[in-house]
Amino acid sequence: MASQFLLEPQASNQSQLALPNATSCEGAPEAWALLYRVLPGFVITICFFGLLGNLSVLCLFLLPRRRLKVAEIYLANLAASDLVFVLGLPFWAENVGNQFNWPFGVDLCRVVSGVIKANLFISIFLVVAISQDRYRVLVHPMASRGWRSRRQAQATCLLIWLAGGLLSIPTFLLRSVKAIPELNISACILLFPHKAWHFARMVELNVLSFLLPLIAIIFFNYHILASLRGREAPSRARCGVPKGSKTTGLILTLVGTFLVCWTPYHFFAFLDFLVQVRAIQSCFWKELTDLGLQLANFFAFINSCLNPVIYVFAGRLFRIKAGGSL
Repeated sequence: MASQFLLEPQASNQSQLALPNATSCEGAPEAWALLYRVLPGFVITICFFGLLGNLSVLCLFLLPRRRLKVAEIYLANLAASDLVFVLGLPFWAENVGNQFNWPFGVDLCRVVSGVIKANLFISIFLVVAISQDRYRVLVHPMASRGWRSRRQAQATCLLIWLAGGLLSIPTFLLRSVKAIPELNISACILLFPHKAWHFARMVELNVLSFLLPLIAIIFFNYHILASLRGREAPSRARCGVPKGSKTTGLILTLVGTFLVCWTPYHFFAFLDFLVQVRAIQSCFWKELTDLGLQLANFFAFINSCLNPVIYVFAGRLFRIKAGGSL
């Protein structure tokens, strides 16, 4: 089956422009047939709820026509990023339903792929920025008054958007529509000019957009949780009631959602790297990687629906904890 997953389908000159897994490894045709029928509907559903949720957040912040607070600047940018991301999903739903035969031409292949890739980075980096901002307010409340400003938040968001754009440049440049004779399709794929690109892509995906952000998110939220527990300990001692349980559950939800949504994608992306460099070559692993990437993309897409709900609710609760300074 084709090595075609929604975010980063690829081929290389070393594989003679054929998709790496478009070989005699066709051990799961029923699974692929089911995926072609079912996954597009799920993607469109995610698109609908993502549009609804992120538009609601933007309206909540922008319609009152007032100056946004620091935390609201980050949340509005997160909603805007996820909104742009989900706007590209109908193209990919059609792509999957069409069995990866890309019907929209080369220009849209590059633009849609590049925009989706850029906003994946932007969304993840903004989640880190939100965690870092709350860390400042809740762990170092006095010092944060001199650190935090609307202008600083706007500059941080601008740098994040620029970083996402720069990291997506290879996708804009290397995407193209190529005929795949083995599958009788013309696919929107990445054409890497050299094998070294596979390693660079692995570092970009698994390290820059997952491992480092995950470490930062865990670090910030761990210290936030420890700080809040320290503040609430005297109250618990007096009342005997675990008043911090709601905050604890919310922080665990934030970290858990990130892990559930993104770990499968990056796990299978790393397996795909091993397949591309031929570190693993069995048909079992190739089929597992191809199918796994499709399902992992589904969880990654869900993140764009959950972000507005979780982070806006979290913002309200943390604002209460910080005495309104958020």
